[in-house]
Amino acid sequence: KETKKKSKNKDPPPDGETKKQKAEKSDKKIILSSALDYVPTGKDKEENDVSLLLFYQYVEPPWDNEFYNNTVLNHMQKLAEDLHLTGRMRVAREGLNCTLTSSHENILGFCKALRKFHEGEFVDTEFKVTTDLPKKQRFPNVKVMPVTELVNYGLNGEKAPPIDYTGTHLEPKSYHEKLAEDNTVVIDVRNHYEAAIGRFDPPQTGAEYMDPLMRKSTEFPVWLDKPETKEKLKGKQVLMYCTGGVRCERASALLKYKIDTDPGIKDLGIKGVYQLQGGVDKYFKQFPEGGFWKGKNYTFDKRFAHAPPKVEGEERSGKSEPDVMGKCEVCRKPWDMYRGKRRCPTCGVPSLICRDCFQADKDGIRKIDRNVRCDLCVEQNVKSKAQLKVQEQKEVDEYQSKQIASGIIPDSGRERKHGKKSLKFGPAPNPDNVTRLFVKNMCSKNMDEATLLDAIPGITHIVWRTDRTSGQFFGQGWIEMATPEDAAQAVGMNGKRVLNRPIYIEYQPPGGKDAWPPPSSKIGQSGS
Repeated sequence: KETKKKSKNKDPPPDGETKKQKAEKSDKKIILSSALDYVPTGKDKEENDVSLLLFYQYVEPPWDNEFYNNTVLNHMQKLAEDLHLTGRMRVAREGLNCTLTSSHENILGFCKALRKFHEGEFVDTEFKVTTDLPKKQRFPNVKVMPVTELVNYGLNGEKAPPIDYTGTHLEPKSYHEKLAEDNTVVIDVRNHYEAAIGRFDPPQTGAEYMDPLMRKSTEFPVWLDKPETKEKLKGKQVLMYCTGGVRCERASALLKYKIDTDPGIKDLGIKGVYQLQGGVDKYFKQFPEGGFWKGKNYTFDKRFAHAPPKVEGEERSGKSEPDVMGKCEVCRKPWDMYRGKRRCPTCGVPSLICRDCFQADKDGIRKIDRNVRCDLCVEQNVKSKAQLKVQEQKEVDEYQSKQIASGIIPDSGRERKHGKKSLKFGPAPNPDNVTRLFVKNMCSKNMDEATLLDAIPGITHIVWRTDRTSGQFFGQGWIEMATPEDAAQAVGMNGKRVLNRPIYIEYQPPGGKDAWPPPSSKIGQSGS
């Protein structure tokens, strides 16, 4: 139950209802909670006037390129500007994945605008809103990001399982009950550095917890295919969870799709695939005392991490001691706050380092050198970026070879010669004779005009996607091809490795808003 709070006005509204109560009545799919429900504060509520919105929505079928480029991206940018939204919008042809902050009124206005958008694709979207957050937790600006996938599992295009394969969605109460059942496993679909500071801890007779030990979501398909993973899934019902629910959509769809198509998974006798509706965020709203949760929930917003609301309130008021699961990577004392910009020097995940060790490094008393790595790199004896890249690429190649050999994903022109991978690329269909392409996942440090021209023949113009303020290259850009045939050949190269990483290429016809291609982008005049 939501804790009732007094209206900011001294006198109650004429009808006796607060704005929050009105919103709940008008839209049952907007899940509201206040940051002040359980956490004591000496500040006036006027100082805590920021609302945070978390939601995702897959659309089926995906938007076509023209509608996506000309309508969706522009509409989201305009809504963000008109409603003074800040935060991140991941916008793909398959839908939206957003973390946004603004005033409560503007957040609700955005939700209502999406309800009316296009063909009712957001009518049933579940919007999770946390109100009464301090001003410092508002994002400084908004980023509307065109992406191929809402969550980067490397499952775009032909490798993507149909989204309607997703697991059974369980509301927090039902999921909580499942966690207590035997013959069950619960898979943490988040990255390991998130799980290091907090996770579900089912009762001893309940579900067995499984951490895939991932640094990024693209590692999940490989982990799912490992013999030791399959052995633990054999004959079990499978639960999955993540922060807000979006990562479970593709992860559960992949497992269920493989149950139908992959004999190695089908023969395991899995007794059901379930996922937590609304993720940990919604579970905390249903179980403010924590339920089966232990530690803190890592977030990708300005809260950084938080305990269940009632637990956090008791910790801040001194009624209980914090339950700290993580450890400082330098001194190994209990610590669960990711702060500062340092990342693991070998794999790049955030570093978990305590305040004292950061200060000692700053004062020159005890420097934090390259030997201080994340727990995974220490455990796996990973000592360099090159070593990790070789290891990851080997696992990916082996996984994809198995999938191709079994017919689960198409060959796409891949073949092997003399034990080494040789790629043959054929042209992709191009019925609309598009010549403008979007290229992503390029190396932001080393990609330049000469390298891209060598990788993709037929380019006449290049527009690098950079930050308007800093000029930083995002590893993405638009290219114009000499002919539709050249464009088809280039899109057929989707996934080609350039500078030791796969680049992704897709058709993206110009929207007609600006002249394309810009004269200044002609080969020989551009730079990265």
